[in-house]
Amino acid sequence: MFKNIKGRRLIMLLGIAAGISIFIWGISYRVSAVPMKAYENLRIFTDVLSIIQDNYAEEVEPKNLIYGAVKGMLQGLDPHSSFMAPDEYKEMQVDTKGSFGGIGIEIGTRDGMLTVIAPIEDTPAFKAGIKAGDRIVKIGDKYTKDMSINDAVKLMRGPKGTKVTIWISREGWKDPQEFALTRDIIAIKSVKYKVLEDGFGYLRIAQFQEKTVDDLENALNKLGSREGKLKGLVLDLRNNPGGLLQQAVAVADEFLDSGLIVYTKGRSAGQDMQFEAKAEGTHPPYMIIALVNGGSASASEIVAGALQDHKRAVILGTQTFGKGSVQTIIPLSDGSAVRLTTSKYYTPSGRSIQAKGIEPDIVIGEVVKEHIKERDLERHLQAEGPQPEQDKKIKIEEKTIKEKEKEEAAEEDIQLKRALDYLKSWYIFQGTVKKAS
Repeated sequence: MFKNIKGRRLIMLLGIAAGISIFIWGISYRVSAVPMKAYENLRIFTDVLSIIQDNYAEEVEPKNLIYGAVKGMLQGLDPHSSFMAPDEYKEMQVDTKGSFGGIGIEIGTRDGMLTVIAPIEDTPAFKAGIKAGDRIVKIGDKYTKDMSINDAVKLMRGPKGTKVTIWISREGWKDPQEFALTRDIIAIKSVKYKVLEDGFGYLRIAQFQEKTVDDLENALNKLGSREGKLKGLVLDLRNNPGGLLQQAVAVADEFLDSGLIVYTKGRSAGQDMQFEAKAEGTHPPYMIIALVNGGSASASEIVAGALQDHKRAVILGTQTFGKGSVQTIIPLSDGSAVRLTTSKYYTPSGRSIQAKGIEPDIVIGEVVKEHIKERDLERHLQAEGPQPEQDKKIKIEEKTIKEKEKEEAAEEDIQLKRALDYLKSWYIFQGTVKKAS
């Protein structure tokens, strides 16, 4: 159930299947008068448009020329600003419902190449063994060098049961390998849960969708959270690329009884927002360990950052993606839309995670290839200056698991195992302290 969250009622997305982004959706923007200097530069555009229409070898639809020019303007800004034609805008809105036809991967661009951020669980791409960091060289008969994310998504999506072939380049491979995938309905199950041991629960959030906080509340109730049955909880945010900001804020609010959850700052005051937690509906203060990795981005970083800053959870895993910018979705008159980076978000302590990510309190590596990060994406916004001084953290450096441990680690989730060990140890420690007092 939603708690009454302070802040403007906005629909914001922080990452979808087309890439990783924070979106503010549905805000009305006034088109300002164009300054004279900008108008002078626009003359170059109109001159070129006229030259093409009068002299190009074939007749060209004017709207296609305009769309191409607008796409070029936005693609030159940063990895997350883009133009969406009417059909692309409709597809983006479908993503937030948690169901669409495709192969199930989050993608970005790196060195002009489409790169897998993370495969979505239980999808054709995930089952085929496609991994974070893989380069997509070719989709069908089209090479992907300098291909836009939107164009790539259009090629990979399609009706359930149809096939698409992609060629993947991976570190350590001599040549790209072919993956023939059958498209399926990507109905993403936002929340999964289970009992690890008596009193210790596990809850995974795959993406932040329209009903995530409702699903989370239901899962916590089944784990006995409000009945005092939970001794500790593992909150798994690994490979969570983001989703709706409102849902991320609501999830953090379930575990926080007061204080700031996240705030944004932009060039104008109208882009500045604050979201705060309230005591109503907060779950009991059992220990939480949140798992993160390089595939944790945007909305998942907001949750991890808020819980970390308020010392409500211990963050365990590896450094997160570092996606700290906000994109505003601005619908246009013909059904198209502009996705424009308008501000950055900050954790309660004032940290900007742009190109930096959330640094875990306990660093425990995965036996997998390193994830692509925001700082690897082309034209990413630069990280800001030094972060505010933080309390001294416990650092357990296990970035590389020893060779003799690799076989065991590959068969089990070493990060989850360690998280459970810490929860049990902390619960025993708390009991010992209570008895001593």
